[in-house]
Amino acid sequence: MAVLAAEAITLAFGPKVIFDEANLAIEPGDRVGVVGPNGTGKSTLLKILADRVEPDAGRVVRSKGVRVGYLAQEHADPGEGRLLDSVLATAPGREVVAARLEAAEAAMAEAEDPHAQLELAAELAELHAELSMLEFLYAPHRAQQILAGLGFAESDVTRPLREFSGGWRMRAALAGLLYQQPDVLLLDEPTNHLDLPSVAWLSSYLRGFKKALVLTCHDRGFLNRHVARVATLELEGLKVFRGNYDAYLVQRELEIAHLEARQRSADQKKKELEAFVTRFKAKASKARQAQSKAKQLERLEAEQIVLPELRRAVRIDFKPCARAGETVIKVDGLSFSYGDKPVLRDVNLDVRRGDRVAVVGVNGAGKTTLLKLVCHELEPTSGAVSLGHNVSPSYFAQHQAEVLGSNQTVLESVVSAAPEVTSSEARSLCGAFLFSGDDVDKSISVLSGGEKTRVALARMLARPGNLLLLDEPTNHLDTDAADKLTESLEGYDGTLLFVSHNLDFARRLSNKVWDVKSGGVEVYPGSLGEYLDHLERQSSDEEAPSAAAPKLDKQARLEARAKERDAQRARAKLERQVADAEAEVARLEAEQAEVEAKLADPAGVAPEAMSGLAKRYEAIKRELDAAMERWAALGEALSG
Repeated sequence: MAVLAAEAITLAFGPKVIFDEANLAIEPGDRVGVVGPNGTGKSTLLKILADRVEPDAGRVVRSKGVRVGYLAQEHADPGEGRLLDSVLATAPGREVVAARLEAAEAAMAEAEDPHAQLELAAELAELHAELSMLEFLYAPHRAQQILAGLGFAESDVTRPLREFSGGWRMRAALAGLLYQQPDVLLLDEPTNHLDLPSVAWLSSYLRGFKKALVLTCHDRGFLNRHVARVATLELEGLKVFRGNYDAYLVQRELEIAHLEARQRSADQKKKELEAFVTRFKAKASKARQAQSKAKQLERLEAEQIVLPELRRAVRIDFKPCARAGETVIKVDGLSFSYGDKPVLRDVNLDVRRGDRVAVVGVNGAGKTTLLKLVCHELEPTSGAVSLGHNVSPSYFAQHQAEVLGSNQTVLESVVSAAPEVTSSEARSLCGAFLFSGDDVDKSISVLSGGEKTRVALARMLARPGNLLLLDEPTNHLDTDAADKLTESLEGYDGTLLFVSHNLDFARRLSNKVWDVKSGGVEVYPGSLGEYLDHLERQSSDEEAPSAAAPKLDKQARLEARAKERDAQRARAKLERQVADAEAEVARLEAEQAEVEAKLADPAGVAPEAMSGLAKRYEAIKRELDAAMERWAALGEALSG
């Protein structure tokens, strides 16, 4: 039974219909990812489920006693409280029980009748037990653990919320939601304001969260790890697919391919029927057959296959760039301070041609500052940053999308970034980022955050260099656009230096890691995924007993290698099973299409065979449903 459900919801903003009798049911322990391009209604759907937006028609049904927690992309006024107190205050029921306890104690003090005193004593015992249970479930140390996991320092817990920036207030709101453990957790882009360590902690927390989760997130890897169903906002409406995001993409592609194959088959059949009817309708000997074919043609036209309308996708094309010298960036004795607050101290680094450097670290460590120093937007307190021979940098600032000239149009903004670009080239570039026709004349001031990010990326691509400095480029992009940007950068032949909390983006693009911490930069010669594995192994080594015998260490290493080999064999086996399951789905779909074609043309089938064909068709449908479920389950196991 669903704990939360949107039933036949309809919502429109002016002429734009967002939902048309859409349905979505959330089961206990469900893990649902809501996906779709920016502006299609992902955040609106979560607001409807959270009772923050009232649909024009339909209703939201919530099971009795179900608690729903909701994290918006932008948090409201934080109030006057202190950080830890604000999290503790989210515990459900404590204030009500405490008030009842206070009232019962006051009544007990005034009661003189022994019978009334006995009843009040029993009530007080029950209330104390209830309060003790709440204090056990919502102990202050749990709140402190969550705050620490989300990156707050121990000294932060007594600070007023108003002292924190918007991003840290969002973390505080998220901490409150996780602390109260709602039955349904609605998270709208929860990783937007987190650094990589906090994203990793949140990912670990959600793996252990046993209640229902509904999530929007532009990080493909994060979605894959935490959802088992995908609710996608397609042009034909809200649709739900089993499996994670990768499984959804494959199923959607197969669905469209299957419909296209059915349409081609139907179109071919129509041509054959039309030709037969036209040729023989006036021939007496063929009149009955012509009439039968005409009826078949009517049925085919009545059962017209409607192909889903597909949205245009972002197209990002990095052309081959000019060859730079072997050393692209040289950092010598770099130090930087904001006033009397040191950020970086005596840092020495170098970047070689073709390097793809992921700059990581907690928020406030100096990642963005380091990028600004490299592109000379900031001057170092001491030391120097120099660019190598023939290096042409392009910089995408974290808040670049927010500081675009609001009095410019989209086209004017792109042209102003590279005046040498012709109008037709600028329009073509705008079109690649989904601004076409009259859209290029839209004012920057009316664009959404995602649209502004696309304009900022178009401006960078109007004059791309052979060194790209990217500070959170996927912020405000939807999952598909972030994935397209990642794919394009995988083919970029220049040098990359980037900051991103998007684990999928950073894992796929990096071949070197700079970890900014304690005023320095630790360099790791490998991808971010390898670096995170390295940190995990390091942490495990530190926790292991230091006095372990060498013989036991050797045995442990042998066992670890054996486990790794077993894991590799298991994964290879699972990959073969996924491929076999996919092939079985394709085989059944092909057979289904073949049987459908025969059933649609009974004149070409012996009457005694029709019953067998109909039974086989029903059997294929059952087998195909089972095969799809097996394929989705295997795909989920592989991605997990």
